[in-house]
Amino acid sequence: MKLIVGLGNPGKEYEKTRHNTGFMVMDRLAETFQVSINVKKFKGEYVKFKYRGEDVILLKPMTYMNNSGESVIQVMNYFKMDVEDLLVIYDDMDMPTGKLRLRQSGSAGGHNGIKSIIAHVGTQNFKRIRVGIDKHPQIPVVDYVLGRFSKEEQPLIDEGIDHAVKAVEMMLDKDFVAAMNAFN
Repeated sequence: MKLIVGLGNPGKEYEKTRHNTGFMVMDRLAETFQVSINVKKFKGEYVKFKYRGEDVILLKPMTYMNNSGESVIQVMNYFKMDVEDLLVIYDDMDMPTGKLRLRQSGSAGGHNGIKSIIAHVGTQNFKRIRVGIDKHPQIPVVDYVLGRFSKEEQPLIDEGIDHAVKAVEMMLDKDFVAAMNAFN
């Protein structure tokens, strides 16, 4: 079984903001796999489906970014999952818009959603796909990440989301190392 988590904030006011890039990837994954992320449980919204004989869960925590780990650990405990089966997709403002970085472990790097997940699962050794949202200009970080992509940035983030979906598919078809080799 695999748990794929996209990070973001719930509510209309946060839709399509930079900080909701993980949710955008989840929505595109749901389209790709022809499923709906619509079961409300575990402080989130999720769908469980079969892909090539394996159970896959797509999860969007509805706890707000800073408490994402609460939702993740509830799903992992309920389905008796190991941290090796966890993949988290989220925004990274230290990379150019749309660029991907796949890692098998690492620190939170200042990302509050990842800090929460590390605190709840008890390790930083879980797979992640970071999607670049570019460096913030001289405005407060919170204002930047809760802002929307510009008209110029939109094609770049759309391409990054497409690549993230392809990386997930490659992970499910082969393994995470193959996805890292293809998309890093």
